[in-house]
Amino acid sequence: MKPDYTFTVFVWYDVMYKGNTVGSLSLAQNAILIGSLLGDGTLRRQGTRTNALFEVNHSVQYRDYVDWKWKYFSEYVLTAPKSRAGRGVRIAYRFTTRSLPIFTSYFQRFYKNGKKNLPLDLTLDPLALAVWFMDDGARSRSSSYLNTQQFTIEEQEFLQKLLWQTFSLKSSLNRDKSYWRLRISTESTKQMVSIIGPYILPLFQYKLGYDPVTTDSKDESLLF
Repeated sequence: MKPDYTFTVFVWYDVMYKGNTVGSLSLAQNAILIGSLLGDGTLRRQGTRTNALFEVNHSVQYRDYVDWKWKYFSEYVLTAPKSRAGRGVRIAYRFTTRSLPIFTSYFQRFYKNGKKNLPLDLTLDPLALAVWFMDDGARSRSSSYLNTQQFTIEEQEFLQKLLWQTFSLKSSLNRDKSYWRLRISTESTKQMVSIIGPYILPLFQYKLGYDPVTTDSKDESLLF
């Protein structure tokens, strides 16, 4: 039987650090939430509610990825992920958690005046970086990008320093039309692949230069 890579391959992350939590979240939940907030994830308050909820929303073609996130947060969710028609022809696949104090604490750190921003105490680990890359990363030949256009230049420079201080990854600001994003250097892309490779789901292996159909690497120097 084919193993369930969308969940069990990452279970050891919590097992290794059993008993360690960040607030009420496990280390894996915290990492996935942080990575999601750097990418496409959203925290918001509904109406006049005091507490915030966590929303995961991706294209239906990435339903395995949404299901994987949901399995980690299912204890906080009342309804399993569902498809939903978006704008145009896009079909979204999403879930939201309940509005709870644990998510409010992250909301207060990551949002100011309703806009997402980066807290100065932000930290990253390999799983958070992997989720960030699965959410908003891309490959371009031998280098890679993190689509950080939603953040200010100052915040992107902060992320550059964080990537260097945490993982020794070199990056630069790259213009994308009228916005800027982070470009990971060719040398550091190889290093990043070795860091996040064990956490990348099968449907995103192509972002590492890996072909899941033929099991051959498109660039043998990126094998891990």
